Amino acid sequence: MSNVNSAFSSRFPSRSGSPSPGTPHLRDVVFHVIETMRHEKESEAHRIYRDAAGHSAKGVLPQTVNPDEETVPGILHPGSTGVIYCSDRAMANGFSYACSHEWSNLGQGAPEVGPIPDAPERPSSIPVPQDSLEYAPTTGVKELRQAVANLYNHTYRQGKTSQYTHENVCIVPGGRAGLSRVAAVVGDVYTSYQVPDYTAYDQVLSAFKRLVPVPTALDLNQVKKDIRTQGLAVLIASNPRNPTGQVIQGKDLQELVNLGREQHVTMVLDEFYSWYIYHENEQDLGKPVSSAAYVEDVNDDSVVIIDGLTKNWRLPGWRVCWVIGPKNLITALSQSGSYLDGGANHPLQLAALPLLNPEHAAKERIALQKHFKAKRDHVLKRLEELGLKVEIPPVSTFYIWLNLDNLPQPLNNGLTFFEELLKEHTIVIPGIFFDINPSHRRNLFNSPCHHFVRLSFGPPLADLDKGLDAIGRLLRKAKKEGVRGFGHGYKKSLDGLTVSDTV
Repeated sequence: MSNVNSAFSSRFPSRSGSPSPGTPHLRDVVFHVIETMRHEKESEAHRIYRDAAGHSAKGVLPQTVNPDEETVPGILHPGSTGVIYCSDRAMANGFSYACSHEWSNLGQGAPEVGPIPDAPERPSSIPVPQDSLEYAPTTGVKELRQAVANLYNHTYRQGKTSQYTHENVCIVPGGRAGLSRVAAVVGDVYTSYQVPDYTAYDQVLSAFKRLVPVPTALDLNQVKKDIRTQGLAVLIASNPRNPTGQVIQGKDLQELVNLGREQHVTMVLDEFYSWYIYHENEQDLGKPVSSAAYVEDVNDDSVVIIDGLTKNWRLPGWRVCWVIGPKNLITALSQSGSYLDGGANHPLQLAALPLLNPEHAAKERIALQKHFKAKRDHVLKRLEELGLKVEIPPVSTFYIWLNLDNLPQPLNNGLTFFEELLKEHTIVIPGIFFDINPSHRRNLFNSPCHHFVRLSFGPPLADLDKGLDAIGRLLRKAKKEGVRGFGHGYKKSLDGLTVSDTV
């Protein structure tokens, strides 16, 4: 298919260009008026989103009451994360986990879990010793904690005097649990966040009221300025970055860690995609990225790392993850875990021990980087053939941050593009879910993420092609029939069915 810009040129002339230097083209003026008049209340997709429980604007006067958000006295509906909302909307359009193969799910933030070329054999069973039927400690099984410490020392800290021990590791039941435990022990401080970033940060920053959220950019000069002028005490960010697929590494990452040490700022780094690095040089194959390589003293440097088996080992269902940091932090996390989540699955912690062997991990990393780089290149090529060239390709993670701005309205916003793809049995995640906006006050059309969607190339290749075929059908329909048929006719619900009813 030809380039989207040219494909739509006859029906939707370019907005660029002018009859003479300094003189606006009439077409540009018209588009400007139309776009500045756009508001979420005029969009069916956006109204459906706002009507969903927990997604109405907070703190806006006059305050309206959504009956669906009234639970019991004193309880506020927290709202769902982006993936859960999108799954609910997919179910309203007929999606079912029992028949998920009939759809292409490019939205779920999970890697394929089956065998991939040259990777170690997948776990197919686990032993369940009688002792493992008991609760595990809230900090996790000591042997697994030490195995995590050993792997980090072997991978990132060879030759360094300061080494991690089990006292620097807390095992948690999933990344969100780790993030929640950390948030629960943070005091009344200014906590920085970036846009776009991982969707769960929005809920965490909203739920833990002692965290005062302050937007910033993960740029060293900007961070230095914000620490000085805004008194930032905690910085939270994903690195590698979800959803943009970019990464801070090498000297830049070292300077970020040094900055935390010098300015007495705690760095909370979500490193779940630390293995998904796509090197250009063959000799770098298998190398991961972690701030652990630049920590000087494991008990003095206030660097907190959250990671686990979910992405790198491709075992999201195990819910075995960890938080690494100074040992006094781990003690605090044990205490917060005692009332937040109670600890990770005991038998699976024991089953994870051989997976943390450095040789096993190295084989996993090499196979993973080869396989996912090939999938990334395949998806980028197909998108370009559809006229959706990705200006800044991902160098890490398994996500593509796709800009829709060149498509005609209303397909040029992520939420409507998402709803139209549901009709084609394909799921993507609208970019607005990565706009960390704790109070949800912003008009969604004003979000800097509004014209984006996140595509995951985590699923198997056949599923990726099915979704890309659907995107192709959508664009061909727009070219052939125009956009009058888009932006409306969306199913509200499926008799109130939600995600939990079909899992």
